[in-house]
Amino acid sequence: MTPAPAVTRPRKTLVVGAGAVGSFLGALLGSVGHDVSLVRIFEPDSERPLTLVRPDGSRVVIPVHRYMRTEDAPEPDLILVAVKMPMLREALAPTLRWPAVPTLTVENGIGAETIAAEVRPDAPMLAGSLTAPIRLASEDEVVWMGRGGLALAAANDAARPMLTPLLADFGRAGLRVRSIDSAPRMKWSKLLANLIANATGAILGMDSAAIYRDRALYDVERRQLLEALAVMARIDARPVSLPGAPVPWLARGISLPARLGRPIMTRVVGGARAGKAPSLLIHVQSAPVDAPCAEPTEVEWMNGAVARVGAARGVATPINARLTTLVEEVAADPARRAWFRNHPERLLAELAGGVAAGGVAAGGVAAGGAEARRAE
Repeated sequence: MTPAPAVTRPRKTLVVGAGAVGSFLGALLGSVGHDVSLVRIFEPDSERPLTLVRPDGSRVVIPVHRYMRTEDAPEPDLILVAVKMPMLREALAPTLRWPAVPTLTVENGIGAETIAAEVRPDAPMLAGSLTAPIRLASEDEVVWMGRGGLALAAANDAARPMLTPLLADFGRAGLRVRSIDSAPRMKWSKLLANLIANATGAILGMDSAAIYRDRALYDVERRQLLEALAVMARIDARPVSLPGAPVPWLARGISLPARLGRPIMTRVVGGARAGKAPSLLIHVQSAPVDAPCAEPTEVEWMNGAVARVGAARGVATPINARLTTLVEEVAADPARRAWFRNHPERLLAELAGGVAAGGVAAGGVAAGGAEARRAE
């Protein structure tokens, strides 16, 4: 008698922070057989499916389990964490009931893997950088807007055996994927792309193309990126290409003299992100016109990380330091936000004054410095 074939239990994936990124990645894994649980703290438990709208307009309905509390989810085989950086440590705390379950962090900025390793020291740790533009159309529908993909790297040795099968699953779901041999190089490369028109856009309420068409604002952008590249060179994190994001070419373009580089970069930036606004701009614009942002921005882990690591390694980063402080100011103060909106000359004056005074952005440079140094 021929024995019955073994039945393989679908991999159980827990997505903590099922906003746009978490829902998208969870939906992709669910589409290739993962048993996916989504944690959304403001949504009651349910078994409502999730719809993924692909770039060609086709729609895939994916069964998922929804939980309001991480503690109520079943034990997973993989924990995928996709919350904003200011909430990461708090979001990870309930996962300690499963201390050794492999964990994938896909946050923007620098430092997620350090925080995750501190909270979950016994877990295999993966780092991810998503370059595909997406949006959450509703609680039940996530829209994949265009090209891009996902890069993964092992953040500790225990996670290395997981890279190939997990990349294969995302690849079978239709996403462009790439394995990167260094988590820090991957995360700093993604940061370089994320910095484009992000802080300046949030401060001015302007889109990326308009910023890059303005010669004076392009100089600000160029200087912040050159500062970031100088920090990356100091910590040996040279740029690597990510799916849909040729970051080394970005570095070359921004390193050209402005008269040569600006026309190239303006075209590149105008066609990037599939029309989606940068994350800091989205965050600041989400605030009521007469109120501060409800939650902290991620600028401390973006421009702030460049400034902190630069300070620790002796690299001057006055533009990134001042941009960090200004983003925090417009997020916290609606009057300050209104004063800057669509007034590049005011931003330029602030930057000139701040840099002339030594680029003092005390809050931006000092806060979390030790954590940033560990995140290199």
